[in-house]
Amino acid sequence: MARPRARHPHSGEQHIGSVDQRLNWLRAGVLGANDGIVSTAGVVIGVAGATSQPLAIATAGIAALVAGAFSMAGGEYVSVSTQRDTERALLAKEQQELNTMPAAELQELTDIYIDRGVSPDVAALVAKDLTAHNALQAHADAELGIDPDDLTNPWAAAISSLTAFSLGAMIPLIAIVLPVSHAEWICVAAVVIALAVTGWVSARLGGAPAGPALLRNIGMGLLTMAVTFGVGHLFGTAVGI
Repeated sequence: MARPRARHPHSGEQHIGSVDQRLNWLRAGVLGANDGIVSTAGVVIGVAGATSQPLAIATAGIAALVAGAFSMAGGEYVSVSTQRDTERALLAKEQQELNTMPAAELQELTDIYIDRGVSPDVAALVAKDLTAHNALQAHADAELGIDPDDLTNPWAAAISSLTAFSLGAMIPLIAIVLPVSHAEWICVAAVVIALAVTGWVSARLGGAPAGPALLRNIGMGLLTMAVTFGVGHLFGTAVGI
C-alpha cells in the first residue's frame, strides 16, 4: 500500500483481531447456553402461568428449544461466514498489492515494526526476512491480525452455538416437567443457578469482575420469567384455560 502512512493500522484497513479460535467457540458456547436458559425458561414459565397441563408446557418448551437452537446456529453461521468472506477479501487484496507493489509493501511492513518500537535497521531486516519466508502471512499477521492458515470456521461456531443453546434450554425444560408440586419454583431455582454459572464464566472469559455479571445475568433471567408468567397468567385467565 502506498505511503505515507503515519501509524499502524494503515490506510483505513480493517484490523481483525487474531483471537484464538477456541476462545471464540467458547464465547459463542457460553452466550448460546445463556440464551437457551433464559428464552426457554421464559417460554415454559409463561405457559405455566396460563395452564398447569404438563403436556402443553413440555410441548412449548421443546418447540422453544428446537427453534432457538437452530436460530442461534443459523445466526452464528451467517455471522462467521461473513467474517470469513471479509478475511478472504482482505487477503486477496493484500496478495494483489504484494504482487503489484512489493517495494511499497516491504516498506510498509518495516514501518509497522518501527511503530512497535523496533529500531529502523532491525525492522528493515525483520521485514525483509519475513517477506522472503512468506510475504502474505507476514503482512496478514502484522497489518490485519489474520492467520491465512487458520481462518474462522462458521460450521464450528454454528455447531457450538446449537449444542450450547440446547444444553442450556434443557435446564428449565427438565425442571418444569418434573412430576412434583410447584415445579415452576424448581425451574426458577435451576435457572438462577445456571445463570450464575454462565455469568461467572462470561466474566472470567472477559477478565471482568464476577459480581456485576452475575447480578445482570440473574436479574434479566428473573425479569424475563416474571414478565412471561404474568402475560401467561393474564392470557390464561382471559380465555379461561
